[in-house]
Amino acid sequence: MIMLFSNILLISLGVNIAISIYGIVSKPNMVKKLIAITILSDTVNVIAIVIGYRLANPPIPPIHALNDDYRVFITRVVDPIPQALVLTAIVIGLALIIFLVFLTLRIFRVFGSVNLHEVLETMYKELPTEVHLYEEEPSD
Repeated sequence: MIMLFSNILLISLGVNIAISIYGIVSKPNMVKKLIAITILSDTVNVIAIVIGYRLANPPIPPIHALNDDYRVFITRVVDPIPQALVLTAIVIGLALIIFLVFLTLRIFRVFGSVNLHEVLETMYKELPTEVHLYEEEPSD
């Protein structure tokens, strides 16, 4: 039963990663890209939690009492490192998503669209034909 559950979990996580990468690569809408990035971030966090989980009955938290047997403790304790890394990844992912939402709103205000194809067309239409990086000095 546990093997079936772990196989279903791994397959669903793989499908989530595939769907999110497809959304990031193929969709021109920036809001859909943001949703796909969020799904990818959450899926990677779940994978990190699954890696650190022990299938002992019942798993115990990584806090050791002095009178417990160390062998039982080591075999049944949940690894705290992936949990700490996931908490850090959640905070970093939230900051990244907030930055990308701000960037998307700014692009929408400037160009009037969040579709990357339309934004690029608008950018190329508004570019001057000749771009001078430096002002030419008047010759005497």
